[in-house]
Amino acid sequence: MDKCQFGLIGLAVMGENLVLNIERNGYSVAVFNRTTEKTKKFADGGARGKNIKPCYSMEDFVGSLESPRKIIIMVKAGAPVDAMIENIKPYLDQGDIIIDGGNSHFPDTERRSVELPKEGFRFIGTGVSGGEHGALWGPSIMPGGPRDAYDEIEQMLTAISAKAEGEACVSYLGPRGAGHYVKMVHNGIEYGDMQLIVESYDILKRTLNLSNEKFYEIFADWNTGELDSYLIEITRDIFLKKDPETGKHIIDLIQDKAGQKGTGKWTSQSALDLGSPTPTINSAVESRILSAYKDERVAASKVLSGPEVNYTGDPDQLIDAVRQALYASKICSYAQGMSLLRSASDEYGYDLDLKECARIWRGGCIIRARFLNLITDAFKRNPKLPNLLVDDFFKGEVQSRQDAWRFVVKTAVENGIPALAMSSSLAYYDAYRSERLPANLIQAQRDYFGAHTYERVDKEGWFHTEWMPGQ
Repeated sequence: MDKCQFGLIGLAVMGENLVLNIERNGYSVAVFNRTTEKTKKFADGGARGKNIKPCYSMEDFVGSLESPRKIIIMVKAGAPVDAMIENIKPYLDQGDIIIDGGNSHFPDTERRSVELPKEGFRFIGTGVSGGEHGALWGPSIMPGGPRDAYDEIEQMLTAISAKAEGEACVSYLGPRGAGHYVKMVHNGIEYGDMQLIVESYDILKRTLNLSNEKFYEIFADWNTGELDSYLIEITRDIFLKKDPETGKHIIDLIQDKAGQKGTGKWTSQSALDLGSPTPTINSAVESRILSAYKDERVAASKVLSGPEVNYTGDPDQLIDAVRQALYASKICSYAQGMSLLRSASDEYGYDLDLKECARIWRGGCIIRARFLNLITDAFKRNPKLPNLLVDDFFKGEVQSRQDAWRFVVKTAVENGIPALAMSSSLAYYDAYRSERLPANLIQAQRDYFGAHTYERVDKEGWFHTEWMPGQ
């Protein structure tokens, strides 16, 4: 075999599927895994008969690649990525390209983007979304790094990416950590999306006690309208899946403790650092954390009281209202994510094109949805749009659903049903549309106890008042 065009390290499921995707699109690939057994298993299995070269030493792996070498690393984020880079470096030449395709935290990508060029290597941090299926058949790909390095791999990334309406779901996003930052925010929006969906389910389950078959019908119907999306589609399918051992619906057998890998938390942390409000995403992260307190919740349920669930209204009215509330809340979640991207772009010099961010999320990724076309169009109309909520189209979409949205949140509160993300979305909308907020009292409090000063509405400058009686 001639020298391979690409190399990939890390043969977990995502890595294996990405290799098969690359090879299927006409590229030769050398592969290496830290454990020899994993490489042999892949060589004898999925890679058999394909233009894939299994390698069992780092020297052999790097030596099997054409120059400049293009190496994709698909290992666990954090220290494992640094360790693998250190293992590769002794065998590389100046100008070789290292591509981190894992879920790395963007500050790590920023650091590597400074360190590696000093040694003559080019580094690209690339977000890859779509799970195992996407890696094999076409993910949404979010690369950031030096433009010249991206240009050398653009053809391959375009070939393996998902396609939406004939367009490749990949785009050069910006320098250094831009790609992994966009992927992080994508994951934060994903957290918000998922939490809003499960709250919609919970409200309807508790108030109407619907069967799983009825939920299948509801989500199937929702997936034909404005909520059409991958997450609504898979949620629909979940409701009919049964356990072959017990014959019960699997959804009813799953423990109500949600896991997380930290990417949603990273989004919230970054938003706080940048002073960009993301209450829906934050509430989604906090809801997952709360779910983990299962034992405490069980104990608290025996001693803490609340209203009995007693909804006596029209079931169909509530189902339709929840659909509208879910969509309005979803718009707020994406509005928060896109505003965070704009803040990060300004702070870190990424020069992000928000239209492109929305465009490449239309296919392959977990948050792919019909209405991403509408978000793309909004930023086409106004590249400097400060918030989706003030776009004429989205303003109308939210305002026309306001009554239903408030009715659903009110119903949840009256029946003691927690809806952290949906109520946070509504509060975000109300805060964003408020000409005046009570922060004037906060400023007075801060000035009282700490002499922090305040601005006035009637004249320029900063002022301090002696608040203590008698002063």
